[in-house]
Amino acid sequence: MTIRYYSTNRHVRHVPGITPFTGSVSFKEALLAGQAPDEGLFVPDAIPQLSIGDILSLRDKPYWRAASLVAGAFLSEEFPSAVLEAIVRDAYNYPVPLEAVYPRAFILRLDQGPTASFKDFAARMMARLMSHCRPEGERLNILVATSGDTGSAVGEAYKGVRGIDVTILYPADEVSLMQKKQLDTIGGNVRAISVDGKFDDCQNLVKEAFADRELARFNLSSANSINFGRILPQIVYYIYAYAQLAGRGEEVIFSVPSGNFGDALGCEYARRMGLPVARLIMPTNENSEFPIYLETGKYTKVSPSRACISNAMNVGHPSNLARFFELYGGTVDRAGVVHRYPDLQEMRRYIFSVSVSDEETRQTIKSVYERYRVILEQHGAVGWAGLEAYQKKTGDSKLAICLETAHPAKFPEEIKSLLGIDPELPESMKDLARRQGSAIALTSDFKAFKNYLQTHLKIRE
Repeated sequence: MTIRYYSTNRHVRHVPGITPFTGSVSFKEALLAGQAPDEGLFVPDAIPQLSIGDILSLRDKPYWRAASLVAGAFLSEEFPSAVLEAIVRDAYNYPVPLEAVYPRAFILRLDQGPTASFKDFAARMMARLMSHCRPEGERLNILVATSGDTGSAVGEAYKGVRGIDVTILYPADEVSLMQKKQLDTIGGNVRAISVDGKFDDCQNLVKEAFADRELARFNLSSANSINFGRILPQIVYYIYAYAQLAGRGEEVIFSVPSGNFGDALGCEYARRMGLPVARLIMPTNENSEFPIYLETGKYTKVSPSRACISNAMNVGHPSNLARFFELYGGTVDRAGVVHRYPDLQEMRRYIFSVSVSDEETRQTIKSVYERYRVILEQHGAVGWAGLEAYQKKTGDSKLAICLETAHPAKFPEEIKSLLGIDPELPESMKDLARRQGSAIALTSDFKAFKNYLQTHLKIRE
């Protein structure tokens, strides 16, 4: 089955400056383009199916086997199987622990990669796919907006990759000191820009750059979750976790702390591929646009986005909401304008969402440690609080898996303040204090950003 990719904006009409892209492209074309020409997001025109037998055959197998299964289902028509296997073997050379909290409730720890963040999973596979697809002799210029962990994961994944340069934008006052240190000191072919604004400002700068015809000559692409190449690898860990824990055909609940919605979207695709997901829980922080939408049926973005201690989730209009709306029959554009509402009842059937305050987040970190001696950082705590809210409301006692998306050592001040302990540094962070580097400071004005790109980007090797 050859899968093609079309734009979520195909049903947008009568919007000044936007001509709907009604065609389709290959995965390789979508990967290198990042965003569709009409500023929509690429989505597959078909979703491949996996059998329960295929999934359960992964029990006790290394993680890369699960990645090979999912990648093959989507990409076998465009990549030789030997190439895909080499890519996933190289990308996933670190552990993926499943930590029992109490019977039938687990933490999926996605914090053991090179930057101690779940973003490593998507970035490492995507970098290797892009390197394989890059036109010979040409440079690719990757633009990345990050609210915390995406930038460092992408930067480390692409560092030293031939023919690819990376520019990372982050909100100056909304990343932790550890995150800033990681971002500023990658170096080499990776540049960090500190933006005087919010994450949404960074995201809008990137999207404006993609839409600017004068910048097209620089072969711009994205490693944000606006690129489907970031979404595909995020399907894998749901398949992997289920295979390790579930009985044949057993239904499972996943709780996914949600900011830009790419992580949760991986679970939605996994369910549609055949994974028995009874409910996808998508707790947000105080940026509550999505839970309010599920409750009321009306969508209004949060602008400006609210600064919370779960900083990687400070998103007032999630990019991947466009893909969720598309999957359920709706259309929303990058500005947050709804052109067609999705099937709300069907969404409510499969998705539960709740807004978790900073105070609730801190209380969750303390209570989980006191009760179970499990250390969660603030993003994982939002996920756990969402799971508890869902269980309290529904009484559902199915097998539950909550994602921990960053290592607690990335937020030592918060953990020390709440628990009185210093979280042990993972191996990937032990050399951070010795690294040197600084970011370039810019405002959120697009003209200044465009001038920077025109001055610094290269077109050919």
